[in-house]
Amino acid sequence: MEKRELVIVGGGPAGLTAAIYGRRAGLDVLVLEKGMAGGQITITAEIENWPGIPMISGEELARAFREHAEKFSPEFREAEVKKVSMEAGKKVVATDKGDIEAEAVIIATGASFRKLGCPGEAEFTGRGVSYCAVCDGAFFEDQVIAVVGGGNTAVEEADYLTRFASKVYIIHRRDSFRADRAVVEKAMANPKIEPVWDSVVERIKGTDMVEGIVLKNVKTGETSELPVAGVFVFVGMNPNSDFVKGLVETKGGGWIVTNEMLETSVEGVFAAGDVRDKFLRQVVTAAGDGAIAAMAAYSYISEQLHLQKVLFEPERVVSLFYSSIDPEQIKLANEVEKKHAKKVLLIDGYKNKRMCEKLGIVDLPQVVVLNKGSLVKSKAINDAQAIEGLL
Repeated sequence: MEKRELVIVGGGPAGLTAAIYGRRAGLDVLVLEKGMAGGQITITAEIENWPGIPMISGEELARAFREHAEKFSPEFREAEVKKVSMEAGKKVVATDKGDIEAEAVIIATGASFRKLGCPGEAEFTGRGVSYCAVCDGAFFEDQVIAVVGGGNTAVEEADYLTRFASKVYIIHRRDSFRADRAVVEKAMANPKIEPVWDSVVERIKGTDMVEGIVLKNVKTGETSELPVAGVFVFVGMNPNSDFVKGLVETKGGGWIVTNEMLETSVEGVFAAGDVRDKFLRQVVTAAGDGAIAAMAAYSYISEQLHLQKVLFEPERVVSLFYSSIDPEQIKLANEVEKKHAKKVLLIDGYKNKRMCEKLGIVDLPQVVVLNKGSLVKSKAINDAQAIEGLL
């Protein structure tokens, strides 16, 4: 099986930033991407909130990310990741082009546009129903179209679509937009935009192409028809995390839970960008996540290599494995360190679960005696005195 130090799944802003930081730290980095690098920003018309650049297209920014990452020479591989799993304490990334064992994995697969789920949506996708204004806006020159949603993406894309369409309705289930004030003010100043409040799309109608939508007022229950040639859907996102389902802790439909170092519930597996549970999903926060995750992965890998050296290479090692979240075990570790300095190697078994698995350590605290990596003896202890007979 192929072995790599750091495998990054996803080539958007988070993944590419992680690649830059990982390579600058001297790691062997492999980036796996099933499609075009750049992620969702490649289909964003204009980005106005990337610090230092007042205005840039998503495609241009994605290209700049990729070119910057390529400068540090990580390996890019087009492959679809089917599953990430733990096998005998090892992290295995299964792809459609073979399995890879990784010292650390960063999940940076982002999120995908959520569907409306109404009749006609699937049938007319590609025939008037779209999830990408940049991709399909030009097909609706001088036509009337609808945008569904009320967040930043929906309102920004509605404004962009007025470059082509003669009129753009924004269908929103509430009586005010959730988008930022500046975004809303700009859109509402556009004479081609008309909001339709308190309404949801019940059905998308047409023959060969979209011809209209059936709306339902959520307050009155009344239905009405609105003739449109196209429907652009921007009603939120779903995390692209199915391939780690059951492996890492998630919440709210699959968003990956991480700590401040972007570690998941599985040791050595990190998550960055829109795929994780977070307050704000923007290109700038994704890039920040990528940097943090890469440096956290570097720290993790370095620690694992250090442990490999100090635990498995010497002829004789006596080591105490303890939990850094148990006050009594922390107290025990401090006592052992004071009494047997330089004689006993202290290992945080809570942080190094993989090492515990390798040595067959189930309960903490426990002292192990190793000889060139082979387990000679192990013993559960409760006080510093109990370690005497093993020295």
